Amino acid sequence: MKTIKTFGKTFGLAAVLSATAFASAEAHVTFLDREATQDSTILATLQVPHGCDGKATTEVRVKLPEGFVFAKPQPKAGWELEVIKGDYQKTYDNHGDKVKTGAIEVRWKNGNLSDDFYDTFVIQGKVSGVEAGTSLAFPVTQMCGETVTAWDQVAAGGGDAHGLKSPAPLLKVVAGEGGHDYDDMAGMDMSGMAGMGAAAPAGETVKAGDLEVSGGFAKAMLPGQPVGGGFFTVKNNGQTDDRLVSVSSPVSGEVQIHEMVTKDNVMRMRQLKDGIAIGAGETVKLEPGNLHLMFQKVKTPFKQGDTVPVTLTFEKAGKVDLVLQVLSAQGK
Repeated sequence: MKTIKTFGKTFGLAAVLSATAFASAEAHVTFLDREATQDSTILATLQVPHGCDGKATTEVRVKLPEGFVFAKPQPKAGWELEVIKGDYQKTYDNHGDKVKTGAIEVRWKNGNLSDDFYDTFVIQGKVSGVEAGTSLAFPVTQMCGETVTAWDQVAAGGGDAHGLKSPAPLLKVVAGEGGHDYDDMAGMDMSGMAGMGAAAPAGETVKAGDLEVSGGFAKAMLPGQPVGGGFFTVKNNGQTDDRLVSVSSPVSGEVQIHEMVTKDNVMRMRQLKDGIAIGAGETVKLEPGNLHLMFQKVKTPFKQGDTVPVTLTFEKAGKVDLVLQVLSAQGK
């Protein structure tokens, strides 16, 4: 019997297939939940059940239909993230603000999802101004190196998609009261060592050698969301350059240092494996939409009013413990 080895453990193929039977029932890319209530904010979860002709998936591109707005993709460990922005066909209300532009395509890039495994790709967004009974199509391009598979076929007139060779994932919009507005939900981005400061209360300043770290906060997360963001400011009062090389926290499996850059209506997020340089006499801010911490595999989603302990490791100043205050999902 063929076996698959992962995370230091070996599983029989039958056990793996049993655990992912719901994903392998169909060969194409689909949504985990295929219905969405009118005017509700949802987590649209795409299932990618296999690679391309046995090759590993290295990129997933998703085009967002009109009526699925205010989209925010969930970052994935080991993948770079791009969000393409553009104009909506209509104007949408976002808590009193009239919005005409937003994300129209999401790309997870430079990953490596083996053909032996299944994974999901999640986008938070609002279904707005769509009539009940309408099916929203999300064309997906799955790339495996130079091999490309397009899941973009839509049955004419909204008919049966079962006869299509490469159907686009569909979300059927159903009538009912609007769901949770997740964007407003609170549940909804060491002494004895040289250069190490004591843990400071959330929001206060802590020193590590010539460095001052202040203004630490994290954003509240969605229920069940495994990824969160953290932010703070570092001021270098010395005459020597330093570097933030790593971050850890007991509340998550991994903490990565990320950079987000927007240019020509394309937002790109990538991990900074070499850390962040803190030049002599300079102040560096980790803030939404720019440099930030990305908490991966969070054990319990951050809730507004909680605190998140982190340990920052600097190349020269050493380690310092910091406490991040959890604010709302909007960072307030």
